[in-house]
Amino acid sequence: MNQFNLNRVKNSITAVLLFFALGVSAQTKNTFTLQLDSFSAKINEQTNPQIIDARSANEFAINHINGAVNFNLETQNYAKYVSQLDKSKPVFIYSIASYRSGLLANELLKNGFSEVHDLEGGIAAWIGGGKPFYFNSKSKLTLAEYQKVVADNNTVLVDIGSRYCGACKKVKPVLETIRTQYGENVKIVEIDLEDNPLIIADLKTVKVFPTLILYQKGKIVFKKDGLGDLKKDVDVALAH
Repeated sequence: MNQFNLNRVKNSITAVLLFFALGVSAQTKNTFTLQLDSFSAKINEQTNPQIIDARSANEFAINHINGAVNFNLETQNYAKYVSQLDKSKPVFIYSIASYRSGLLANELLKNGFSEVHDLEGGIAAWIGGGKPFYFNSKSKLTLAEYQKVVADNNTVLVDIGSRYCGACKKVKPVLETIRTQYGENVKIVEIDLEDNPLIIADLKTVKVFPTLILYQKGKIVFKKDGLGDLKKDVDVALAH
């Protein structure tokens, strides 16, 4: 390859790398998946924060972050909701995990919004972190009742999630396997966001759905953020 062609190749590679770097820089500048404290702090910096709950209308009606509006890419009259937002100000989006909120965040950026933030862990992180939220029903289980179950049983496996959470649904058959194998030796407690939001808030330990906690003699043996190999972890813990 002669020097002229070699220089052309070098210049092409440099241009590609520069284009990629600028793209990453722009995305980093405009959209962040923020952890709870950073997300909350940025909201508090705004006089009238633009908060979007990207879940379904049914989920939103049960609980949501105070001051949020509810829509996502599948919402009827989606364009109308977007037109009511100020593109020059930050937008804060959340869902259960990051799928629906992530899709919406990327779409808003494509349409000229200057700053978009997605909450890592979604509504689970917000409520689990003890932040203020709206809910329309009283928890079926109180913190005192929860603590009594933990105290009264030698081994307690707690499953915390939401009926709208896809990953949470994968936990259920694993719980049935554990229930069948260990019987009364393991007390299984299932807590969902829709029926027990205050327990999730009071525990102040949930960062994502599902969250699994195994207690033995009132002490936490392990806590899992996400499903992972739950059956194996329970077997190992109980073997010791």
